[in-house]
Amino acid sequence: MNITHRWLSIVEGCLLVALGLHILNSAGLLISGTAGVGMILLRVTDLSFGQLFFILNIPFYILAWYTLGRDFTFRTFFSISLLSALSELMNHYVSLSINPILAATLGGLLVGFGLIILFRHNSSLGGVNILAVYLERRFEIHAGKTTLIADICVLIAAVVFLDLSSLMYSLIAFLFLSSVVGRYHRPPKWAQIPVIEIKR
Repeated sequence: MNITHRWLSIVEGCLLVALGLHILNSAGLLISGTAGVGMILLRVTDLSFGQLFFILNIPFYILAWYTLGRDFTFRTFFSISLLSALSELMNHYVSLSINPILAATLGGLLVGFGLIILFRHNSSLGGVNILAVYLERRFEIHAGKTTLIADICVLIAAVVFLDLSSLMYSLIAFLFLSSVVGRYHRPPKWAQIPVIEIKR
């Protein structure tokens, strides 16, 4: 694969995800995985989403480095750093007022398609994404199933912080994201990108 094509695709994927997350944040809604945890923590800390997202992903680099390889880890680190920076920029310069149903629909779709692009170019956005890629390559468990379970866990945790209507709209976003990943994600050829066994 052409290196320029790969990196441009990763940048485009991060742009889609950043816009999707910004739309959801603007409507007070959540999304799954580490991003969803970051959105929840926004309500109890003074840190920005970009800062929280970057910090929360630090432990997952260890899993990626030892099981998915140096190249995957480097691309994931770049993607997370870029998404954090884009989120900061959008938070300061892009102001939105959007209907929650439209926000849930657009946000879920944009994040889902952004993740598809990243997965196809051997990258991720850390956290659950790293776990999803690892389980897919190690046990052939489709990434869509892992993200769906993560969606449910984030939704349960969010009960404390969101009202019923926001939870329902967030669920719509979760379903759109999982639907996109489930229908469009094509697992890589296992032999081309092997999982590295951790030596005990």
